[in-house]
Amino acid sequence: MTDFAIREVSPTASIPVIRRLGDETVLIPRGGRFAEDITNRLTTLGARTVVAPVVNFASADDAGALQVQFDFLAQGSYDWIVFTSATTVDVLQHHKVEIPERTRVAAIGETTAQALSFANIRVDFVPPTDNSSRGFISALPEGFTESTVLVPHSETSEPILVAGFEERGINATFVSAYRTVGVPIPADVRTRVLSGDITAILVSSGSVARQLAEQLSPIPQSTAVICIGPRTAFDAQQAGLAVSHTAAERSNDALIDALLEFRDA
Repeated sequence: MTDFAIREVSPTASIPVIRRLGDETVLIPRGGRFAEDITNRLTTLGARTVVAPVVNFASADDAGALQVQFDFLAQGSYDWIVFTSATTVDVLQHHKVEIPERTRVAAIGETTAQALSFANIRVDFVPPTDNSSRGFISALPEGFTESTVLVPHSETSEPILVAGFEERGINATFVSAYRTVGVPIPADVRTRVLSGDITAILVSSGSVARQLAEQLSPIPQSTAVICIGPRTAFDAQQAGLAVSHTAAERSNDALIDALLEFRDA
């Protein structure tokens, strides 16, 4: 766990920083580049951040099936590969898979596109407006319905994509690329949440929401629970969390905006 103190950030010494979140202490229950980026953004706005990941990722139960599909991918058997999370990008790199030039790459979610960029993997398509599974289905790239498609995903399926692809007769292969495992939250962080010292929690996925509900309930009513997109908000509510506000789309910018909107309301 890292507890980041407030620091001032200004492009020039003459321009004051507007610390709109100066009274906030925000729990970021996820690590990696996501935590780094969110921390930088929140700190600029004056907030204190506590990074305490509640999930980690492990190999898929059927690693052999995943390797088979990655071999097919490397051989050029797929016209498209669709990445639905930053973790699937990490898995691809771990397996040292090279995406052929002929295979185009689609990313769902800003964090997914960022992860591909960090990995120096080109992105050929992102949903133009609604950067979610629903948005992807409603704005498929040209020629996609006649293509062979690989979709690596978490141990839970992608029901919206599965249903949308089946309805359109798309030849898609869905394969589990990783599974999510819970990580115990440090005792001092749990104490700070239950005491109300943590004033906001950012929820980035359904798996994070389920771990928060399991490890931190009951979360004080005064604590803002902000979710990154409608699907995550639905999963959080199903897990028993009281969702305070939901980002309009799955992006870091939208998540921060949702916290600001909630506090400004």
